[in-house]
Amino acid sequence: MCRNIKTLANFEPPATDAEVRASALQFVRKLSGTTHPSRANEEAFDRAVEEITASARRLVDSIETKSSPRNREDELRKARMQTARRFGTSA
Repeated sequence: MCRNIKTLANFEPPATDAEVRASALQFVRKLSGTTHPSRANEEAFDRAVEEITASARRLVDSIETKSSPRNREDELRKARMQTARRFGTSA
């Protein structure tokens, strides 16, 4: 599950709220050990996602770096090349 959590800091354009929430959701899923909580746990699960989303947004927005922002297309291309090398497929 955690492989779906992507680095969100230092990108141009900055991470969207949807990307931050998706990462928070994956984190809560990993911690709870479930992708779909029971009705009894749904409120706690949803509250955790919202709290982590807010915390992650604050973190991503406050990180300062000396390096230039990364380009999403370049990072995607690098990831595809790494996958192709790892699994012997064409990029």
